Order: sequence, then C-alpha cells, then structure tokens
Amino acid sequence: MSPAPTTTRPSGVPATAAGLRATARVLARTDAHGITRLPVLDGSGPFALRRTGFPGPQARVCMVGAMSAPLGGDRLAVEATAEAGASLHLTAAAATVALPGRTGDAATYDVRLTVGDGARLDWLPEPLICAEGSDLWMTTTVELAPTARLVLREEQVLGRSGEHTGTLHSRLTVRRAGRTLLDQETAYGPGVPGWDTSAALGGHRALGQLLAVGPEFEDAEQRVRLLGGAAPERRDATGGQGVLAPLTGPAVLTTAVAPDALRLRAVLDEAARSLPG
Repeated sequence: MSPAPTTTRPSGVPATAAGLRATARVLARTDAHGITRLPVLDGSGPFALRRTGFPGPQARVCMVGAMSAPLGGDRLAVEATAEAGASLHLTAAAATVALPGRTGDAATYDVRLTVGDGARLDWLPEPLICAEGSDLWMTTTVELAPTARLVLREEQVLGRSGEHTGTLHSRLTVRRAGRTLLDQETAYGPGVPGWDTSAALGGHRALGQLLAVGPEFEDAEQRVRLLGGAAPERRDATGGQGVLAPLTGPAVLTTAVAPDALRLRAVLDEAARSLPG
C-alpha cells in the first residue's frame, strides 16, 4: 500500500483574517507518589479538555469539540508533553471534521508531542474526516527520549457518507533520541495525481496507522504480518487490509486501508492486540 504521490508543503500557508487560531496544551508530570498530575490543561476555541477517571499512574484526557473546526483558513494546534516518568493518555470524544471555509483557503492542524525518559504517551484521537470541498494540511511531530514509550493512532476518512472527499496533505515525523525514526508524507483528494489508483488507496476511503515505540521492542522478535482481509487465511476483500512491520528504532508500524472507519478500526485493533504489554 504505497502512499499517493504528494508535493512538499509550502514554507507557510498564508494566514487569513477570517481563520480561527487556537491551541490546546497538556503537560503531564509525575509527583513523589508516582501519580501523574496535569499542571497544564488548557484549551481554547474548538478544544475543550477534560480529565477523565481518578488520579493515578496514568492521566487520561479527552478532547471535546466545542465548535466546528477546522474550517478553511483555521490554524489549529495541539501540544502535549509527558515529562520524565509520567504517563498520559489522550483521546477525543468524537471525530474531527475538516470543512470548507468562506474564503477557500486551506486549514492547518499541527500536533506536537514530546515524551521524556521513562514516560509514556498514548495519542488515540477519533478519526479525521475530510468533507467535500475542504483543504487541510496536517502535521504530527513527535520527540521521544531514549526510554520513552509511544502509542500513536491516526485514522483518516476521505469524505462523509455519499460525498466526494476534500484534499488532505498529511505528514508524520517521529524522532527518538534526536534521530529520525519515521518521516512520511502523503496526500489525497482533488489535485493529487494517482491518489485513488491501485498503487495508493485502490478505491478505499479510510486509511490509518498505528505506531508503537518503546524499549520493549529492542529484544522482542517482530515479523511482518498481514492483517484483516490481506491475511492469507481470511481473504476478505470487502473488509479492511493492513500490514504490520517492525521499524529500526525500536518500533512497530501498522498501516491499513478500508472502505470505512469501522472496518479500519477493526484492523488497527487487531494490530494493537498483537503488541507486547
């Protein structure tokens, strides 16, 4: 499943007066009793942040959409840091829907994650849906300390039910101990050559990945595995298909495509169940 051909993102997408500017910030820090506290939990605009569950070794935060976003021209960002020894689980209450704006300008959504030594961060948002007419540039940048752990899930759905997709440019960069572990860029939708051919999505409208990074993969023997309908024992051409592969890092990356978000999640959940710990 090769990514669609893409172009490099310009040095800056022009800002517009009509667009919304909003940043959500989360800082997780462990105390002397091993409880992860949240000294910073700050959201604005479409980001309403809620701590869920009771204080414990892992802090759990849910992002609740307070308004429709991103619209064309919006500049949104999420910054989350798990300091040394902390454990942070971030999720969302519902899918994020990229919509066209009044000006026709592109929107940007930048996610920046930082994980310290001995810390863990689970970034598990709900799917991003690119509605017809939308134009979104999404970047996810992760900085990991040598003994940090990360579980990152990305799910992207091209168009709502019964409509064409918008345009999506996406880049994921992960660095561990200052060295690049993963750097990939993809693009889909109107104006992108070949994105819907058999070399890319092959008619599917949902795509995603699950990345797991941690010291436990140093010694764990991992092999390339086919998942979902791609697995030889299943041959389910109507369902999602994926491949799980080890990365030098140490890490494991699952990449999947499916006709819809439900079947995409099933493949990524299958991958998650096969990971150690």
